[in-house]
Amino acid sequence: MKYKRILLKLSGESLQGSSSHGLSTDVLQSYARQIGEMARTGVQIGIVIGGGNIFRGLSGVGRGFDRVKGDQMGMLATIINSLALQSALESQGVPAKVLTSIRMEPIGEYYSKAKALEYMAAGNVVIIGGGTSNPYFSTDSASALRGIEIEAEVLLKGTRVDGVYTADPEKDPTATKFDTITFDEVYSRGLKIMDLTAFTLCKQNNLPIVVFDMDTEGNLAKVLGGENIGTLVTL
Repeated sequence: MKYKRILLKLSGESLQGSSSHGLSTDVLQSYARQIGEMARTGVQIGIVIGGGNIFRGLSGVGRGFDRVKGDQMGMLATIINSLALQSALESQGVPAKVLTSIRMEPIGEYYSKAKALEYMAAGNVVIIGGGTSNPYFSTDSASALRGIEIEAEVLLKGTRVDGVYTADPEKDPTATKFDTITFDEVYSRGLKIMDLTAFTLCKQNNLPIVVFDMDTEGNLAKVLGGENIGTLVTL
């Protein structure tokens, strides 16, 4: 495998599958199969999941929610998703631990870098829920922060798109895909891969990002095997 320790960022929206919200058992099982296959090869895997399939703090602001309360509700949504993925992994015989950035025993253990590394070394997939535990920070920022903390070699951003394009490929049929791109070029072109806080954290700490399509089963294995799918963002 190309990487020995990774931070995998999963989209909350992807977990809803073809529904408008909620959790798709089919998507969860597909993700669990892919993650389990890689965990069995000895790759250490940390995971951060968004919560947009249940509640997104920013969208709540437009409906009258206080921003801080809305973001806190979004943090709880990420923990629901973390528990769902843990359950899917365990149903396939893959040991998994949920750590939370907010004290929430017995739902999950309180996150620390040392505990995450200890569990990964013991062969567990470690799912870190609750975002950064702070309002105004996205789960993109949480994934960048946790990736840096656990000393991951790469941040894998699993999305419904197969990489980074010159423009939105769903809106612009002439958009072309990058195989590799630098952080600075992403800034200069104004491309939206992650929010700027997360993106800057990765650049400052030299954590490369691979954007790839997680919804096509088998792609996670291809990325970890070093196949040139998706887009690599690096210094």
